[in-house]
Amino acid sequence: MSDNSVWNRVAGLVSGPRSWIVALLVILAAGALIGGVGSNSAAESSPTSLPSDAESARVDALLEEFPDADLSPVILVVTRADGGALSEQDLADVAAARMRMNGVERGVDAGAPDAPVVPAPDGEAAIAPVQVSTSESGTGLADLVTELRTAATDGLPDGLTAQVTGGPAFAADIADSFSGANVTLLGVTALVVALLLIATYRSPVLWLVPLAVVGFGDRVASTVGTAVSGLTGLSFDGSTSGITSVLVFGAGTNYALLLISRYREELRRESDHRAALHRAVRRAGPAIVASNATVVLALLTLLLGTLPSTRSLGGLAAAGLVVAAVFVLFVLPPLLSLFGRKLFWPFVPRVGDAEPTDKGVFFRVANAVGRRPGRAAAVSLVALAVCILGLVGTTVGLSQTEQFRVTAESVTGIDTLAEHFPAGQSDPTVVVARTAAASEVEAALQDTDGVVSVSRTADSQPGTSQPGTSQPGTSQPGTSQPGTSDTGLTEWSVVLDAEPSSDGAFAAVENLRASVAPITGADALVGGSDAQALDTSDAAARDRLVIIPVILLVVLLVLFALLRSALAPLVLVATTVLSTLAALGIGSWASENIFGFPALGDNVPLFGFLFLVALGVDYTIFLVTRAREETPSYGTRAGIVRAVASTGAVITSAGIVLAAVFTVLGVLPLILLTQLGIVVGLGILLDTFVVRTIVIPALFTLIGPRIWWPTELDPHSEDSPNATKEGVTS
Repeated sequence: MSDNSVWNRVAGLVSGPRSWIVALLVILAAGALIGGVGSNSAAESSPTSLPSDAESARVDALLEEFPDADLSPVILVVTRADGGALSEQDLADVAAARMRMNGVERGVDAGAPDAPVVPAPDGEAAIAPVQVSTSESGTGLADLVTELRTAATDGLPDGLTAQVTGGPAFAADIADSFSGANVTLLGVTALVVALLLIATYRSPVLWLVPLAVVGFGDRVASTVGTAVSGLTGLSFDGSTSGITSVLVFGAGTNYALLLISRYREELRRESDHRAALHRAVRRAGPAIVASNATVVLALLTLLLGTLPSTRSLGGLAAAGLVVAAVFVLFVLPPLLSLFGRKLFWPFVPRVGDAEPTDKGVFFRVANAVGRRPGRAAAVSLVALAVCILGLVGTTVGLSQTEQFRVTAESVTGIDTLAEHFPAGQSDPTVVVARTAAASEVEAALQDTDGVVSVSRTADSQPGTSQPGTSQPGTSQPGTSQPGTSDTGLTEWSVVLDAEPSSDGAFAAVENLRASVAPITGADALVGGSDAQALDTSDAAARDRLVIIPVILLVVLLVLFALLRSALAPLVLVATTVLSTLAALGIGSWASENIFGFPALGDNVPLFGFLFLVALGVDYTIFLVTRAREETPSYGTRAGIVRAVASTGAVITSAGIVLAAVFTVLGVLPLILLTQLGIVVGLGILLDTFVVRTIVIPALFTLIGPRIWWPTELDPHSEDSPNATKEGVTS
């Protein structure tokens, strides 16, 4: 059965008088799925970014074997509001605050011995740990930390300021910042899409149909993601959920815009609205499927990554986009068929209305590019190259306290702690090794560059911290438990002379690993927050090196199969990569110099490259499939001009919608997502207004009919009278 025959059958199924039955069946099946799977409770949790085989993750696993592994300290940090030194009475008030925190019933180990209040060397701050259960997570952990903070401040004298920080507090603040964030994201996204659809269609009713279809599709996509997560074990967190919603809304709206645009065009040629819809589905359907397949396959390359958040985004967003395409192709057309031509009121298309292929702004721009393609290509490519210079000097990697835009007490508490205690003492590095080699390991740790002090935590009572040696820090739950395990393992707390998550801290972690690795029989591992940040950064760099080439290969193969040309896919991918690098350049420059973010998030380059290449090729497919359709009748030069003229408005509308939707990621608390919104939003606009409108038409005109080689698609010579007559006048 030919492709034409398949799409004829599909078009007939979704555009006929009984097509509403198809839409109803899809909706009922989706409703049953939602009811059967339920909601995703992890969608508001914080991202998981540490590979399970990373050395720091292996340390976390070993620490589970130590006494009190189910406990982790939150840290009470107290200073004077006037910045002065703490008196003996102040220290007594700190101890009383810690006792009130120990009195919180749920999640606190009331039986743990009281650790001493530890004053800072400058006397202006003091800390006290409180052990909480590591079984608490998400909303439960956030509620527990809120109770602890209330207990700490109730009864505290007015002159003292209390902050609760540490690993559990940090995790609680993350969970709290994501609470309700995805509902806000969904609401803002729907509002943005609605406003842009109203502006695009200038109709009081038409915008409701695609918005309702895409909105319900997003709800189904979330449910499908939950099912996929349960079947595959891929994690589903607030970050993944937010990006997936943006992709479903953005791509789904783009597909709807393309289909409705082609439907409106066919209504100018056909009096029967169902026949016009049939032709629109048959013509636009292959481009929608090809575009969807490109983005889905590109997303699936993320499964090659090592970071859990990267892998989960690949699987779950790919599933979401398949749902978006299904709803646009099988639910939207029956609704359009049901309402008919009047849905476009007040600007109802009539048979005989002027075609957009030989008039309008995009026709004039494309025609001007076609007259001077060399100049247009040169100026555009130089401008893109200048934008790429923004990548020079860009720093990649955010520390633990730099991940979030929201103000969190756990972060300010870490900052306060770091101001009054020696650098690195606020967040010690953790080393675990076999007890049989403990003396050799400890000697090696003490001799390592960048180490201030080493404390074997087996020498301390569980839940305590000796002044001047090991101070409780901000490791994640379960990463800093004292003691010697029954399996013959010993744990050390190592204070570094560098600020947490700084380059100096990373260098010190690497030095520690190099120092203990050669010790025979020690099996020593280095973990803690700094080691986790280093391992995450290394994994992200590895993922970029592996996944980006695979993305380009996948996109090339899809374009080869779609266009059946050897040269056109290479040209299209090359221009898309150039515009992607330009977007990363101006996006990273704006992120650091305008918005003041300290660096790019580890995953911003990979995710930005993925979305801009895949979605850029998405628009390329819309344009080039139309050019391929026009070329046999009008020639290559006239064909690309007519393609730009006919698709320019819908591609521009789709680009603005997608750019706006990605920008909405800024409502989520992660700096990484805000940066991703900036980079992808700018990149899509650059791709829409420069690459798709100027660069590709100029290159197609310069290369001529050879662009379709080895397919003999263009029967006209670019200089033939027929091409000039039926094509574009100069």
